[in-house]
Amino acid sequence: MSPSIDGMSGPLPSGRIAVVVSRYNPAICDSMLNAAVESLTNAGIAPERHWIIRVPGAWELCWAVEQTFQHADVVGAIALGCVIRGETTHDEHINRAVSDSLMSQSVTSGRPIGFGLLTCNTLEQAIQRSGGSVGNKGHEAADAVLEMLRLAPKLR
Repeated sequence: MSPSIDGMSGPLPSGRIAVVVSRYNPAICDSMLNAAVESLTNAGIAPERHWIIRVPGAWELCWAVEQTFQHADVVGAIALGCVIRGETTHDEHINRAVSDSLMSQSVTSGRPIGFGLLTCNTLEQAIQRSGGSVGNKGHEAADAVLEMLRLAPKLR
């Protein structure tokens, strides 16, 4: 069996990590932001390397991430937001468009994007995924970016 390669260890590149966070559903999104920043800090990413950008809602995450990638020193991004199902299918359209756009941007740019967009049926589900019994998606999205940043040089 061949040895496996992963990004669980290794150096992180210098540069900034953009954390783009929605202001919509502020209690949920702020909890995820705090968790993401905690993960970055625990990994040794100094606060001056966290570039926190606030946007109105989930729809605006994509544009803001794309704009941060215009800066050569931005090595990765974390997109945080929360869409809760309502009475129509509006949430499905937003969730799919944002998901597709962020994936495309990551592949096109060659930079990792941590996907921290909660797509929940209820507020209770969002609460549980932003620091409740299911964990915190902010930690997961930040940890994924950190792992991918460590993995990238091993694949070159």
